[in-house]
Amino acid sequence: MRKPLVAGNWKMFMTVAEARHLVADLVPRLQTVEGVQIVLCPPFTDLLAVAALLEGTNIGLGAQNMHWEPNGAYTGEISPLMLAELAKYVILGHSERRTYFHETDETVNRKVKAALEYGLIPIVCVGESLDENESNRTAEVVSRQMLKGLEGVDLSGGKEIVIAYEPVWAIGTGRAATPEGANQVLADVIRPALAELFGQEMSQVVRVLYGGSVKGDNAAQFFTMPDIDGALVGGASLKAEDFTRIAQAAASHS
Repeated sequence: MRKPLVAGNWKMFMTVAEARHLVADLVPRLQTVEGVQIVLCPPFTDLLAVAALLEGTNIGLGAQNMHWEPNGAYTGEISPLMLAELAKYVILGHSERRTYFHETDETVNRKVKAALEYGLIPIVCVGESLDENESNRTAEVVSRQMLKGLEGVDLSGGKEIVIAYEPVWAIGTGRAATPEGANQVLADVIRPALAELFGQEMSQVVRVLYGGSVKGDNAAQFFTMPDIDGALVGGASLKAEDFTRIAQAAASHS
């Protein structure tokens, strides 16, 4: 059985003061949610403050990006060595990083390997654009992102990755994929790619999330799908009540 995971991607929102306020609201709400792994992924500037507030709770901490080198002359970058002191998870290859900051499958691959080397659990994002979806290239694009982004990755010794399927056309648009459509991509594209990379058994162990306009009022529909193991949540993760409802929905289907 794969334990559901619900991760909140705060993107470029929340000052330290706002982060403290949100976490103070979230923690008592989420403390009673069982059977689901919950992770908050704030901006780098909030990590230290949020880590302190999450200590001793059932909520994990993740970052939104990282460089692949442990240190060096990379002004403005954050390394896996730095993150490992604070966080357990890191989002890699988000479509916004690919689109606005020109990340590629190759750079994502380097980051995934570095994250695993330093004991972090990467949440690796894959997904097609609207044009690619409408031209029936979803399988081609997502399969390529999986096979190139995870090429040569070693999951021996208890190392763990999480995949997040986020169709680009559904992120922040209010236009979520259908639960059946998302599950089909997971079952027909992502898990076969995992089997090719890591073997059939591991393809059924790795958790695969859905992301893209997940809200409190539609999350349960996704969690009824057999291959969807949780959600990577954007805007709704900034609202304590909405994010709690999503976590509760995941727990009820665990």
